[in-house]
Amino acid sequence: MELNDSNLQTLSGYLMQTLSPDAAVRRPAEKFLESIEGNKNYPLLLLHLVNKQDLDLSIRTSGAIVFKNFIKRNWEIVDDQNKIHEDDRASVKAFIVDLMLGSPLNIQKQLSDAISIIGKFDFPNKWTDLLSKLTTKCETGDFNIINGVMHTAHSLFKRYRYEFKSQELWMEIKMVLDGFAPTLTDLFNKTVGLTAAHKDNLVAMRTLYSSLTIMCKVFCSLNSQDLPEYFEDNIALWMGHFHTLLVVQEPSLETDGDEEVGIMQELKSQICDNIAMYARKYDEEFGAYLPGFVTDIWGLLISLGPQPKYDLLVSNALQFLASVADRPTYSKLFEDTNALTSICEKVVIPNMEFRTSDEELFEDNPEEYIRRDIEGSDVDTRRRAACDLVRALSHHFEAKMTEIFSAYVMAMLAKYEQNPATNWKCKDSAIYMVTSLAAKGQTQRSGITQINELVNLTDFASKYIIPEIDNADVNKIPVIKADCVKYLMVFRSQLPGQIMLGVVPRLINLLGSSSPVVHNYAAITTEKILLLRGQNNGPLVTSDMLAPVAGQLFKNLFALTSIAGAEENEYAMKALMRSISTLQGNVMPFLPEILTKLTERLRITARNPSKPHFNHYLFETLSLAIRIVCKSNPGAVPSFEDVLFPIFQEILQADVQEFVPYVFQLLSLLLELRPSGTIPDSYMALFPCLMMPVLYERPGNIGPLIRLLQAFVSRGAAQISLDQLPPLLGIFQKLIASKANDHEGFYLVQTIFEHFPQSALEKYIKQIFIILFQRLSSSKTTKFIKNLIVFLCLFSIKYGTAKTVELVDSLQHQMFGMVLERIIIPDLQKVSGTMERKIAASGVIALLCNCPPLIEGSYSQFWAPTLEALLKLFELPEDESLLPDDHYIDVEDTPGYQAAYSRLAFAGDRVQSNIADIDNPQLHLATCLYKLTAAHPGRFGPIISQGLQADAQMVLNRYLQSANLSLC
Repeated sequence: MELNDSNLQTLSGYLMQTLSPDAAVRRPAEKFLESIEGNKNYPLLLLHLVNKQDLDLSIRTSGAIVFKNFIKRNWEIVDDQNKIHEDDRASVKAFIVDLMLGSPLNIQKQLSDAISIIGKFDFPNKWTDLLSKLTTKCETGDFNIINGVMHTAHSLFKRYRYEFKSQELWMEIKMVLDGFAPTLTDLFNKTVGLTAAHKDNLVAMRTLYSSLTIMCKVFCSLNSQDLPEYFEDNIALWMGHFHTLLVVQEPSLETDGDEEVGIMQELKSQICDNIAMYARKYDEEFGAYLPGFVTDIWGLLISLGPQPKYDLLVSNALQFLASVADRPTYSKLFEDTNALTSICEKVVIPNMEFRTSDEELFEDNPEEYIRRDIEGSDVDTRRRAACDLVRALSHHFEAKMTEIFSAYVMAMLAKYEQNPATNWKCKDSAIYMVTSLAAKGQTQRSGITQINELVNLTDFASKYIIPEIDNADVNKIPVIKADCVKYLMVFRSQLPGQIMLGVVPRLINLLGSSSPVVHNYAAITTEKILLLRGQNNGPLVTSDMLAPVAGQLFKNLFALTSIAGAEENEYAMKALMRSISTLQGNVMPFLPEILTKLTERLRITARNPSKPHFNHYLFETLSLAIRIVCKSNPGAVPSFEDVLFPIFQEILQADVQEFVPYVFQLLSLLLELRPSGTIPDSYMALFPCLMMPVLYERPGNIGPLIRLLQAFVSRGAAQISLDQLPPLLGIFQKLIASKANDHEGFYLVQTIFEHFPQSALEKYIKQIFIILFQRLSSSKTTKFIKNLIVFLCLFSIKYGTAKTVELVDSLQHQMFGMVLERIIIPDLQKVSGTMERKIAASGVIALLCNCPPLIEGSYSQFWAPTLEALLKLFELPEDESLLPDDHYIDVEDTPGYQAAYSRLAFAGDRVQSNIADIDNPQLHLATCLYKLTAAHPGRFGPIISQGLQADAQMVLNRYLQSANLSLC
């Protein structure tokens, strides 16, 4: 693509179409842009278009967004595949900084994000002049440019806050500090001074305080890993200005409404973050400044009102106090009972109160209320921060805090009892206070797992929670209903099992509440109770216990998915999934109606998927229903196919990207449930389409597609034309070249070898070995080595050890000896997965006992080390050490993990190999060694005694004794 006006005009037209609300106009334009993004000069065309001042701002902004997303998808070089021309890379880096700094704010933000993405991969080694460019721009004195620089610096450096420590990271941070810290400090110092000089210029003040805010964010990033020497030397300057900025009042910069956060609140919030970090991490250096900041924060908290615009500031200020209170060094600041009482009365309780804004959120935006309140994302809310402060203080003064809070709780509950309709907020605060005081530790699965023993949770539940749940009016004071349900959910692992069993019918009633928060909390809590374990670690709620109320439960859950505007209710669908899982066979009477509603919901949702969690639970529920029905009636598979295939066809034809991986998984499940050799024509018609290269361009498709291909091969290899083998092996070759997906290539080729006849594969086998060993020489990662060992062992079991040695040695003289010495012996213990370890063990036993070159030929020197490696595989934990090339990829605990798609748990695992169908590999080893030594009397005794370590010999003798055998 040439950089000319004609192409810019064409690109501008397509960008305008991407803004159309009409999908018929928008999607073709998006597809066109996607189709040309591999062309040379494409990113430069976008940047030049963004730079055209005479173009409509909306089109320029759209171009900036498209450019950022293009960079996000393509800048990283994966598996040596460079999707952007090197000239374009260089030109983009040369052009983008100046363009970003001279662009309007909304474009500047997009280009700044793009710079940070490029910087993630290229900075500092491949973008050596970026830092000097940014530093030079700070000398202009133009705060519009300076703000752009600081936003870019923030985007680049914020990863320092969470990256793992490493020598490479520290070298990068040191380089950044040497080049940027003095500039940042000098600019911060001058900007604070300028705020006094421009006190009467409102526009200038907004710009200056905005700059100070982003500078404070950069300060946080540069100080997150460790306290840099430069900032330690200048700590007095920074802390002095932080103090000044915390206490300064600028009424002219206050926003008019209650919601919009002002510049000063943003700045002070960030300063609270910074000093909290210093309090947590740099005690010694920060200690002298801490008492002053405690005084500043206390005064700040008392002065702020309940308006939502102060929420972030109050939250961060409370988090600072919590950080201080949690440190033993500073706990003496709070040990006085009067101080604790004052904190509770003036800071904690006011910030736990249910405000008018909370009530509006509860009623008008229940989805956001739930997200903040129950899903753990309310980190920045006042209530969560106040709760964290209570826990920090309780850590050192548990008895005092319990005594102080108990008095307030009882007073609030008494006030509620006087007039519940009017004083319900008192009970809301009381329940929240009890929760914050009692909870000390929790997990996602079990809720609260550690509690304050001074709080009687069961007594509180019996007196104040269960009566509210028992009330037949499901719509009475919905906030209190929601609070009580949440209490049961949070403390479900701490409350007696009988209480939790007793509330299930009541929660089913609450599913009928008109309040979205109440009925969704009831669904969430029901689902979590069904996961609880009872006696002997069995389920607390059994299938037979749930069966009598199942009809009403399903009716109420489906009713939630019929509420206008809330049809895709993920909480209801998850509860439905868990209910069916609990009921198992007892769900059969309800399944016809359930499946009718699920398939109809799937058909509607496929038109416009918008809730990823709902989608996932919908497919999980379908998978579960298929499994339960086909377990009792294997002949039911065609019935499911008749219902689901038309919907699947619509999804695949419309290319609904969110659903395609799920469809492949369900197709795999249905196919795997069929007997071998009975694949219908409807599936076989789909088979050639599954090998289209374009499908494998989306990472989310790869895992499900390979599982589906495995299902085809394992269930119908005889039905697959031999002409289809080259395309199948082409997919294998493509995947083996990928560090991220090579395990999928191994899954596919192993299934092919297991199910196709040797005669069909003979002409391809050597080329397959060449591909594998070429990859081994180019990139030796732990994941690849583990899979290669399993493959070689499976091949040895299937085709014989002599064939394996012959093939490997045909690649290079004496190559098999190198494979033993450098791969199998040192890395056998790394193999993970029950089936994989069994295949590896069986294959190595075959090598030890049935491989002439290893037994008495040119590789006999490796016999004893190979046996010892096998004994280590049996006896020692999995070796989790990594190989040098592993820094290129994330080595996952389970090779089947693929971040870009969600695996369906109830669709089960891919078809397992039964090629190593041995119940006890250790007994099998003893038996095979006995037969080997019987054929070679007296030969292997000296080899074992001289070649095995003493502990390995003891292990081997134990196996032989268990088998009542002895070596000859």
